[in-house]
Amino acid sequence: MVFESILYPNAGGSARRESTDPPPCFSDLNLDQVVDTITARRQEYNLKPFFYTPLHDSDEIRYRQEVMQDLEDETLLESIRAFSERLFPEAFANLHGFCERHGRFLDETVRRFDREIQFYVAYLEFVARLKEAGLPFCYPEITAAKEVYNYEGFDIALANRLVPESIPVVCNDFFLEGSERVIVVSGPNQGGKTTFARTFGQLHYLASIGCPVPGRKARLFLCDRVLTHFEKVEDIKNLRGKLQDDLIRIHAIIEQSTPRSIVIINEIFSSTTFRDALFLSQRIMERIVELDCLCVWVTFVDEIASYNEKTVSMVSSVVPENPAVRTFKILRKPADGLAYALSIAEKHRVTYQHILERVRP
Repeated sequence: MVFESILYPNAGGSARRESTDPPPCFSDLNLDQVVDTITARRQEYNLKPFFYTPLHDSDEIRYRQEVMQDLEDETLLESIRAFSERLFPEAFANLHGFCERHGRFLDETVRRFDREIQFYVAYLEFVARLKEAGLPFCYPEITAAKEVYNYEGFDIALANRLVPESIPVVCNDFFLEGSERVIVVSGPNQGGKTTFARTFGQLHYLASIGCPVPGRKARLFLCDRVLTHFEKVEDIKNLRGKLQDDLIRIHAIIEQSTPRSIVIINEIFSSTTFRDALFLSQRIMERIVELDCLCVWVTFVDEIASYNEKTVSMVSSVVPENPAVRTFKILRKPADGLAYALSIAEKHRVTYQHILERVRP
């Protein structure tokens, strides 16, 4: 049996199907930061295309999971590392020049294996630092059904920033069962809502490239794409207002979505009145529900959390004794109707904390 690829079973040329550009969702989900960190010390291998190319076959994903699990054997991983290191830089610099002059000297099978195996090694080394800090990772069950869950999941990009500073990382759970498709996240600003939405998108994308994901246990949906709508700074070059830009961008996302897509919406229509935001949100929710795709929607419009049986409400929690203090835990419970009021209070600086600052001597 001839070796073809350690990334693709029955490759048949699949080793060449690499995307050179990141998916559009990468910057919104901060996955660009994660991949930059993972690949930083292995520029010569050109690993980024492997992270830019999601898989759409559950057998291919399981194949990569099995390779990842094999490489968790420290003896085997150390052998792979030893093969790829330049312990004597000057000597190997000369060899590098030799290889450039005699490009066909290295066996093509060995060269391909050496490059592809770095995808696994680089990711596992990245994960190892987070595991050492006590954060859980697991190999998710990949399903074509839309009943999904994740326990003790977290934003991997945020964890990568917090762990070196010894700052605790807050983990959250979610699940969708039966006809449930849309998680509507409400609650006060700066309470972890956007982080939760990013986590949902990150988990499904990382699972789609065969990687272990943040969390103690997970079952995730085999999606065809992850589509995101996050707030952006107004661009004066396009001569569009904030509301018009929101409408154009969300229309494009809905047009691209299929029943197998995952849609992440973060704080849309914040530039208009509550009545208009409610009307527009209901129309978009109608389309998403019709599509039957999975969605996480962060919003101050609490009313859409109870749109129908397909919507689930989750709320960012605060310390009961002091609502100004966030816990960054996102809990599955009915919306409390305070999200919009809190956003207005924060805009006009009349929250509990703002008032307390003014009355202090």
